[in-house]
Order: sequence, then structure tokens, then C-alpha cells
Amino acid sequence: MCGIVGAIAQRPVAAILLEGLKRLEYRGYDSAGIAILEGPGQLNRSRTLGKVARLAEEVAAHPLPGLTGIAHTRWATHGEPATHNAHPHICRDRCTIVHNGIIENHEQLRAAQREAGHRFTSETDTEVVVHAIYDQLAAGHDLLEAVRNTAAELQGAYALGVIDTQDPERLVAAREGSPLVIGIGFGEHFIASDVFALLPVTHRFIFLEEGDIAELTRERVRIWDRDGHLVERPVKTSNLALDAAERGEYRHYMLKEIFEQPQAIADTLDDRLSGNRLRPECFGNEAEALFAEIKAVTIVACGTSYHAAQVARYWIEAFAGLPCSVEVASEYRYRRHVVPEQALFVTLSQSGETADTLAALRQAKQSGYRATLAICNVPESSLVRESDLVLLTHAGPEIGVASTKAFTTQLVALLLLTLALGRGRDIDETEEARLVGLLRSLPLKVEEVLRLDEQIAMLAESFVDKQHTLFLGRGEQYPIAMEGALKLKEISYIHAEAYPAGELKHGPLALIDEQMPVVAVAPNNALLEKLKSNLEEVRARGGQLYVFADFQVPLDETDGVNVIRLPETDDLLDPLIFTIPLQLLAYHVAVLKGTDVDQPRNLAKSVTVE
Repeated sequence: MCGIVGAIAQRPVAAILLEGLKRLEYRGYDSAGIAILEGPGQLNRSRTLGKVARLAEEVAAHPLPGLTGIAHTRWATHGEPATHNAHPHICRDRCTIVHNGIIENHEQLRAAQREAGHRFTSETDTEVVVHAIYDQLAAGHDLLEAVRNTAAELQGAYALGVIDTQDPERLVAAREGSPLVIGIGFGEHFIASDVFALLPVTHRFIFLEEGDIAELTRERVRIWDRDGHLVERPVKTSNLALDAAERGEYRHYMLKEIFEQPQAIADTLDDRLSGNRLRPECFGNEAEALFAEIKAVTIVACGTSYHAAQVARYWIEAFAGLPCSVEVASEYRYRRHVVPEQALFVTLSQSGETADTLAALRQAKQSGYRATLAICNVPESSLVRESDLVLLTHAGPEIGVASTKAFTTQLVALLLLTLALGRGRDIDETEEARLVGLLRSLPLKVEEVLRLDEQIAMLAESFVDKQHTLFLGRGEQYPIAMEGALKLKEISYIHAEAYPAGELKHGPLALIDEQMPVVAVAPNNALLEKLKSNLEEVRARGGQLYVFADFQVPLDETDGVNVIRLPETDDLLDPLIFTIPLQLLAYHVAVLKGTDVDQPRNLAKSVTVE
């Protein structure tokens, strides 16, 4: 992985491909490359380590003319970040490919290909694919047949873009387990791993299904399914504006997206509430009757989405009275499960293409769950298409690798799910009206918290020279502490851990000294006094405390205790309110340390491999 762009057009494609790669930079990558067919038998390639801007400089210095080409940004899986491992990969100056995903049987294929006389120039799993395609071409198959026959040999996940120097009028694409979209133009067609890459040239897209192989020429697109049948996939028009993923006046995408949260939350609530009630049809026309049958909930997610799911467990059990389990998607599929009777299986994903979450969904559909529900930000994603029920979060494009508005809108969506499941159980009309009122107040509450930006920027100076940070929370604030720790480690590279505050005495207290900042989230709830006792344990050992507390919490600033006051709110909204300052803290610490805030090292935005 990470980003694919391809084009076959009646105009030079180098600029189109480079612009597409720039628009995919948010995914995270370590190298970039481009290959263009100048004509029959004429192939030019350029690859660089580092940013797309460096590749663009290379292309400007050594132009790549041609009307058919492919390009790629690579996030290393097999083989170190290096120019020789960058895509596109070429075999004997004949065929060239770009690839997202992982070929699981690459070692067996490599051994057989070496024995047959192939020489390898990289350590990537991808290179076995281009050699296999070459062998098919050398055996007399055309490019489409060569890709189809090669795909039959591959185990694992892939999105492929393939061109052939002896067939410059075609671009072939294939998809299995990794997303790929076709852009429809006039006298030109495109491929990409994300619609954002192609917005400058088209707003009309075909989303390839699992097992699809597509042939693109300037005049037409043809698609075959995994059984070899010629099929028609619907053409969808994207409503995303060309500048939807622009940074605007903000220094970083992450800061922009933090400040977009009031609007993103409002958009997620829009048309889902009617008066003092939740509109049950927001989950689908049959959802209300189905939810009445549900007796248990399982939620599966990864990373930040997993933290949102952990918060939802508290809500669903407290307000809907249903048992709720939360699983890490990458672990879920590798153990035996006892599926509860009449259980709802919920998946959370910003992209809807997270490989581990998709695999868990596909296993769950075979395991006897009553229904599956996807909470996702991308309407055309695989997760959405494969689930029985869907609730879209309407966060809008999120470019920063460290998720912010996608997380808070997931929490809002999970609150809506809690309301829907609680009807007729523990939530009566009076309680529903109260909860809906709280939800309506949320965007303004978040705006209030964002006014703390300057104060938190000053606070961040205390963390710049630290190597470690501890985050504490109790109850539903523990997952928020986990999310705060994740944000700090993701973008500032400071080692951070989160603990339920009551666990301090069971080990973490051994770490406490004046060089270990301790961040605590302290809403005015039933667990406050317990939390204050835990904070005293930190102070007694010389720890430096940074406490985010609302105005009602009786906590004084003293030497070693810094208190940041948040607006008062209801317990229900506390997880959403208290996550905002932790996002800002991580952001400002990263800025002061000079790290790459939007594209932190070693990470990718859309994780489409296991």
C-alpha cells in the first residue's frame, strides 16, 4: 500500500498522475513513483524516496511524455523504504505494475520464478506479480488475460494497475481485498485508490467489487467479475467539492479538522432528530423492528475507532440495558466465538476499507448474528456495501492521519445507536427527550471547548522535553484517556500510555517521578472523588499533574497541579467534550517538537492490509 493513480487519455498524463499522488499524501507513505508509456515499446519511469514533491522535481527535470501511465505512493510492508522498493515495478522493460495490498504466497512464487530465470531487483511482494504477468504475456496472452491468469495464482489482497509497452492503448486494473475506483471521463479514464485523487479530472466513478478485473481504454471501460462474466457496475457521481480536502487558512489539516468538529457533529445529527425524538429510519426502514429483537451487541473496530467502541459499551449497557462486548478487529477473526442469541454486530471504520474490520464483518456474517451494522464516513466503501444496516457519520474528508472529527462523529453515531436500542427498554419518552436535547446542544459545547486552544498551546510547552506521559481516566473516560495517549504518541512520538486511574497502585505508580507528566480527565461525575484519591497518589510521589476538569470540580491549582477548566456539561456528553482538549494538546506538542503532524512517520491513514 498506499496510493494508486492511473490514467489513459488523449492528453499527457504526467501532471494528472502527480496531482493525484499529491491528493493521496494524507494516507501516509515513504516513497513515490511514476511510469508512463511514451509509445509502443517506450517506457519511462521515475522513482524517489520521500515526498511526492521530490518526485515532481525529478519529472520536471526529466519530463515523462505519454498518454498512458500509472503512479504510486508506497507505505513499506515488504522491504525497507528505498528507491529500489518503490513502485511502479517493471519486468524486462515490458510490463509495469502498481500494487496495494499484500501477496501472502509471494515467497512460493518468488522461488518458482527464480528457478525459471527471473532476476529480482527489490524485496517487495509486489515484484512477483509483475514477473507472473510477464510470463503470461510471453506465453502469448494479451494484457487482460495475463492479469486474469496471474490473479488466479495470487493469495492475499491486491489492487493492481497494469500497463504493457506493447499494448499502450490499454490499462488493466484488478481488485481483491483492497479498494480501487475507476474515474469516468470523456475520451479518457482513470483508476485510483481514492476518489480524492481524481476530483480534478472527474466526479463520476465506478467502485470495483471484490474479484473484479477492468479494462480501460480511452473510449470505454469493461469489467469482468471473479467468475469471468462481463458485468456492469453503477456509475456514481461524487458530491465532494474539488477543494473539499484543502487545508485553507490552517497550518495543518489536523488543526483544521479539530476546528471542523462542531459542524461535523451537526451534520451527523442533521435529519436524524425530529423534535424530541430520534428518527428510527436513519438506520434503515426496517431497523426499528429489528432493534426491538436485539438481545446483545458486539462492536468490532481498530485504533481510534476501537476507543469509540469502548465508550459505546458504557452507553449501551447503561442506557439500553443490553450486554455489549468490544473486540479489536485484528484479533477477532483468529479465535473461536460464542455468538449471543439475537446479537447485533457493529463495525466502526472511518474509511470503510480497513482490512481487519472487513475480515471481521465477513466472518460475522457467517457466524449467526441477527444483523450487521456499519458506522462509517465513506458511503461507497466496502464496509457500507457489505453490511445490512448503515449509519454514515458525515464527518467529511479527514486528511490528517491522526483521526479527530471522524472519532467524535463516531461517538455521536454511537449515541444515536444507543438511543435506538434503548427505546422500549430503559429509555422512555421523557428520557429520550432529555438525551435528544443534550445532543442538540453538543455543537455549541464543542465550540466552547475550542476556545481553550491558546491556553492548551501554552500548556504544551511543558511536554516538549518529556519522553513519556501517563493518561488517566475512570469509567467512560478511560477510553478517552486511551485516545489522548494514542494522539500524543502518533504525532509527537512521545511514549504515552493510558490506565484506568484505579489501576495506578497495581504497577504504573512505579513510573511516577517529576519527569513523568500525568494527564487526567476529571468530569464532575460519580467517580470524581475516587479519581481525586488517585491523583493524590501521583502527587505524593512527585508526579506533575495536568487535569482537565469542568468548572464544578473542586480542585485547586498548586505546585505540580495544573488545572484546565472545561465548560460544564452532562455526563452523557463528557466523553465528547473531554476528547477535544486532548486532541489540541497532542497537536500543539507535535508542532513545538517539529514533527510531521499530518503525516507522522511509519503510519498510514487507510490501513488496507493486515
